[in-house]
Amino acid sequence: MATLLYQGHSSFRICTADGKYIYIDPFAGEGYDKPASLVLITHEHYDHNAIDKITLTPRTIVIRSRDAYSSMIYRDFDECGVHIHAVPAYNSHHKKAECVGYVIDVDGVRIYHAGDTDNIPEMKDLFVRQIDYALLPIDGTYTMTPEEATKAAIEINPVHMIAMHMKPGMLWDYPQCMEVTAPMAMLMKPGEEITLVHGGRK
Repeated sequence: MATLLYQGHSSFRICTADGKYIYIDPFAGEGYDKPASLVLITHEHYDHNAIDKITLTPRTIVIRSRDAYSSMIYRDFDECGVHIHAVPAYNSHHKKAECVGYVIDVDGVRIYHAGDTDNIPEMKDLFVRQIDYALLPIDGTYTMTPEEATKAAIEINPVHMIAMHMKPGMLWDYPQCMEVTAPMAMLMKPGEEITLVHGGRK
């Protein structure tokens, strides 16, 4: 089974069942020592794009927002046995043309990493995708508030919602996470790793 390591802020590491490592928005925390097969960047802000922290190889594939959204088309990728579909992400601090989120299919599990965004109308389209894990930002300054993220989670209806991107200047804010009241919310602290399980929807 695949695993998900929350490194902090918006940084996550996925390890696939066959031992490939996928990094999303590298910046915070530890766990960058495993050689990367794939790196996903939602946008080019420094706190989402610290690629120099990752152990890269000549075979590492890096997908940036400019690769994922071009000519007004959100792209699909099939790399390392994983399917990636880019989706909109934007707000007053993040231009639509420069930012994306990713829906990632890995080992029978579907993950949505929202990137830096507000609760945008396009999120409603994710309901039909039957997301297992939705990773939603909640800082309330550069992204959604916990209340807005709660509303987004209810609209998307994932099996699990994981809060990320806490208040500015803080990589971990436990009280703010507790403000997320979506019934599917689960708590992950930086450095915590979970086994990814398909939700078994009926």
